[in-house]
Amino acid sequence: MTVVVVLLAVAVVLVIALLSAVGAGMLARIDSETWPTALTRAAGTFAAVLALAAAVTAALSPFLT
Repeated sequence: MTVVVVLLAVAVVLVIALLSAVGAGMLARIDSETWPTALTRAAGTFAAVLALAAAVTAALSPFLT
């Protein structure tokens, strides 16, 4: 059961990271940025969301054992 919960949590985090990266890329393109700049901002947003999820997981791990 815990493996299923972990896999679902990872899937949700990845979907949220992808959606926020797409949003950041679209906002950059709306601001008339070039494609490489928009992709850089999208990649940075994707990495930031994953880092935030990892930090929250590390902070909450002592309470979940």
